Amino acid sequence: MLLKVLVYAYLRNIYSSRKMEQALKENIHFMWLSSGAKPDHNTINDFRGKRLSGELEKVFSEVVQLLAGEGVLSLKEAVLDGTKIEANANRYTFVWGKTVKGNRERIKEQLKQLWAYVEKLYEDEEQTPNEPDFEAMDPEAVERAIEEINEALKDKETDPKTRQKLRYAKKNWPKKLAEYEEKEKLLNGRNSYSKTDPDATFMRMKEDHLGNGQLKPAYNVQASTEGHYILNYTLAQTPADTSALKDHIESYLKKYGGAPESLTADAGYGSEENYEYLGERGITGFVKYNWFHKDVTDKKRREDPFLSDNLRYDEETDTLYCPAGEADGLHRGQGENERGRISPAVKALQGGELPGMPDAGPLPQSRR
Repeated sequence: MLLKVLVYAYLRNIYSSRKMEQALKENIHFMWLSSGAKPDHNTINDFRGKRLSGELEKVFSEVVQLLAGEGVLSLKEAVLDGTKIEANANRYTFVWGKTVKGNRERIKEQLKQLWAYVEKLYEDEEQTPNEPDFEAMDPEAVERAIEEINEALKDKETDPKTRQKLRYAKKNWPKKLAEYEEKEKLLNGRNSYSKTDPDATFMRMKEDHLGNGQLKPAYNVQASTEGHYILNYTLAQTPADTSALKDHIESYLKKYGGAPESLTADAGYGSEENYEYLGERGITGFVKYNWFHKDVTDKKRREDPFLSDNLRYDEETDTLYCPAGEADGLHRGQGENERGRISPAVKALQGGELPGMPDAGPLPQSRR
């Protein structure tokens, strides 16, 4: 009963447990759903926060399976798309992955400069102290390195500024590195996160009809549908749809024990990595890549012998050759990255070279 009340309340943009309690006493729709029961706001909040935690997704999949059992859904065809939803977080308190990495490298370089100063003092002596390990940039290793530098300078006449810098380093750098390690754990490969909602990633959001916007903490919500019914939903922490496809299909497999026979999605999901994945799962993918229409309609592009896509590829040696017949040092796998960007010389959709991807054939006249 409480689940029906919660779902209906959310559909009516009612999120406060106190307002739900009031609606159960005054609104005839809520009274009908609850069969006249009047739980207070504490009961509603406990159910929502404790009993329902981790269970709502199971309830969702059971409803979808019920519809499939009634013949409303086949679970064989899925249409996938995503949208970015702003998180309820402060948009001005953020952590950037590049900044964290840069700060770590800055400490490493300053340690090396301090050691270069030590080597300069010892250049006229026969014995020099052993160089500390600057590759292990963890708090303990940095603390040991600073102690070794201090030990090497103990009986030396040292520049006061260097002494001051060593005191600052001993006091602050280990703590800073521990802080950077914690931030990198929260980033988990992302480029940013919000301090008030560490699960949210900063993404560019559209604000108006011109597409002007700004970076805001958000989630990339993925939903696959069939006949206007949502079959599956997932939350991605990356702004690009390309990297969200595999996780979404894996979630689908976990919920329903099998993959859809076909998947339709826009060019935002097009990548060689995704085409190969669909083929491995036996899914027929109707997913274009970004340059599909240009490859089909642009004759100049198709006939350009110097375009990377048009270079001759030797499968045996995994090498691309320029129009003059010389190997250019590139390989078929080059150009891929963790986001699944298409590598040069691969026309997976147009040529049907990858498993799971049908031959696109000529573009219909109406689409030209």
